[in-house]
Amino acid sequence: MSYTVALTGGIGSGKSTIANIFAGLGVEIVDADIIARQVVEPGQPALAAIHEHFGDEILMPDGTLNRTILRQKIFSSAADKMWINNLLHPLIHSRTRQQLALARSPWCLWVVPLLVENRLQHHADRVLVVDVDRATQIARTTERDKISRVQVEQILAAQATREARLAVADDIIDNCGLPETVIARVAELHERYLVLATDRD
Repeated sequence: MSYTVALTGGIGSGKSTIANIFAGLGVEIVDADIIARQVVEPGQPALAAIHEHFGDEILMPDGTLNRTILRQKIFSSAADKMWINNLLHPLIHSRTRQQLALARSPWCLWVVPLLVENRLQHHADRVLVVDVDRATQIARTTERDKISRVQVEQILAAQATREARLAVADDIIDNCGLPETVIARVAELHERYLVLATDRD
């Protein structure tokens, strides 16, 4: 398996932007959010189980998962949230391990928004945190997702704190600044990870 760097950060921190810059340098990306969407696509056993558990309202007319309804259910019920996590986390973890094992770049970037919440940091060789202040998170997320400040506050309350993420970080990218500063920082980290991957091998 390639040397694995886990990339995490709170909502609105710019994880996807950073991952795309690394991808442009030839780094293979394994994205937990993409895998999480794949395991609940129509025809997947997990979607059938969710449908059976919650009933028809959990499906859109085209048979895909109604994420808005699901989000409402897991935000309002700890039992439903636990049920969903117990169903999906093993599937996501299994598929993640498969994709990481297939990576052929010298090192691989594993994008995991809930790394700290799910205590997954020990599954990576190194942890990279994309860090922004709370005001930036709120501004970016309300703009991007077209949701209210109150909804963003709810999401932030459900995520790990900024301090908890920084506590597990081996490396940090401050993503509040200028794009060119961030691009330079990504290039610098890429060189460091190439060396670390070579040293491990």
